[in-house]
Amino acid sequence: MLLSGPEQSHAMPTRRSLLQGWLAASAAGISGISVGMFAPILSAQPIKRDITPSCGSDDEPTRSSTEGPFYSNQPPEKSDFRGDADGDPVTLIGFVLTRDCQPISGAIVDLWHANRDGEYDNRGFRLRGYQKTDADGRYFFETIRPAEYGSRTPHYHVKVRNGDDRVLTTQLYFPGEARNARDFLFNPALLMDIQKASDGDIARFDFILA
Repeated sequence: MLLSGPEQSHAMPTRRSLLQGWLAASAAGISGISVGMFAPILSAQPIKRDITPSCGSDDEPTRSSTEGPFYSNQPPEKSDFRGDADGDPVTLIGFVLTRDCQPISGAIVDLWHANRDGEYDNRGFRLRGYQKTDADGRYFFETIRPAEYGSRTPHYHVKVRNGDDRVLTTQLYFPGEARNARDFLFNPALLMDIQKASDGDIARFDFILA
């Protein structure tokens, strides 16, 4: 049940309600909107908006980054990692877009990361999996917040494939982490947009492919 009036303004939305609002809209409508703006549109209609600031002919594609030593080949197709490990819940959402802001459907988004203790599952596929973008170029994962380890700040690893041999390999970072500045791989261009929800965080990152 949606709240109205003063009660709505003070109620923090859940990750599920934010996700539902985002899924109700289209890539053309909201690709440039921060996740923080989804709270008042839990029953969203597509919003007309100018070209998203994250893509365009004058902007660079998403920056690549090293794969790291912990990638596992042939991960399973799955978007829900919540049963793989305990930890603070995060819903990771976004679009895969061309440089002229067109959604790419059927792109493979492959995600893997450490658990809350900074450890990777190198024998199985916990906290590992991929999914394909929908007709509007959207993807989402239900997962947890990874921990820092060694010299590394908390981060997600991602590979994005667009149906050919070209692969974008990169890493995503959390804003406000003290260790970001000391991580030799950290790139502020790869910061996610984080919105607090009543039951965790919702993180947004759009991938722009060359």
